[in-house]
Amino acid sequence: MMPDVPATIARAAEASFSILNDVSPWVVISLVIAGLLHSVLTPEKFQRHLGNRKMSSLVKATLSGMLLPICSCGVIPLGLGMYYSGAYLGPTLAFMTATPIINPAAVLLAYGLLGPKIATIYLVSGFLIPFIIGLTANVIAGSEMHAPGADNQDTAPALDEPTDVRLHRKLLAGLEWGFQDLGAMTGKYIVFGIILAGVIIAVVPPQYIQHYLGDPGMISVLGIAILGAVMYVCAVGHIPLIAALVASGAAPGVAITFLMTGAATNLPELVSIYKLIGKRAVAIYVGMLTSLSIAVGFFTNWLLAPGFVPFFNLDEGRRIAGAANWLILAVPKPIQYVTSCVVVLLCLYALRPTLRKLIPVEGTDH
Repeated sequence: MMPDVPATIARAAEASFSILNDVSPWVVISLVIAGLLHSVLTPEKFQRHLGNRKMSSLVKATLSGMLLPICSCGVIPLGLGMYYSGAYLGPTLAFMTATPIINPAAVLLAYGLLGPKIATIYLVSGFLIPFIIGLTANVIAGSEMHAPGADNQDTAPALDEPTDVRLHRKLLAGLEWGFQDLGAMTGKYIVFGIILAGVIIAVVPPQYIQHYLGDPGMISVLGIAILGAVMYVCAVGHIPLIAALVASGAAPGVAITFLMTGAATNLPELVSIYKLIGKRAVAIYVGMLTSLSIAVGFFTNWLLAPGFVPFFNLDEGRRIAGAANWLILAVPKPIQYVTSCVVVLLCLYALRPTLRKLIPVEGTDH
């Protein structure tokens, strides 16, 4: 039976638009934060705190990532902004891994829906896995250890201006760098990755994934690791799904593995890291994250599976879910649409040299 090409294209466009709306507010927020950090925190400060191979830098990067409720697409400009402001690859990857995997709202939901045993392993793994990924990057990275030119940025202040004027100028310069430079640099890869993710969702019907996830007997740690790497999920949104799987008979290790790979890997992030840092950084990120998540999954099964009783307490789950909702920022649809337009415009801005070649301008001699 031949596939319905127009219907597949329509499904891909719908899925891509849905993902874009979900992630665009976080992308814009990250661009603002990255721009302000780039302006306020000089390269010297980044070098002192994150521009080195020290264990303390990895701890700082991992803990700061664990506290931010930003998805794996939203963390792209923020992580790459840190990298291009002077942070080394190890702290950058530790931050970019920890941020989507875990945050305070996800931890609360995990304790309420998965129980203290799985949630504690999730919390500990949410720190150790990014830390180990950062440590590995610090050990085996080559020329991509730090961004070219990150050590030689001009940070001399204009001493002849009042302090408030200098600060105003620095903030405006930071926002300009965040959107015009970093946004244009990452926007096209984010949009490309979102489109690619939408195509995959359109080609692989959701009912196949639902059938696989809905049958605990078919689920394995290895299978869920691969599935989690392909699917686009957020750190908070997939915890109820995992809780339902475990309650219906899936092994506890499946929950841990999916909590790691499902939230921390997606195509826009991988494409951006590959294009803007390098293929070795992607190999470290994907290889270490997948292998460590599988290892933690098997360890969880070994530790808990014998005699494991799924945690299910409806009243407790509702109470903690209500507390977690206070930590989750619900973005109104109009703001999603506006930020989606911003991300698409940044992509078009980055592609303007190519577009000029494709679209001739009248009155211009070439």
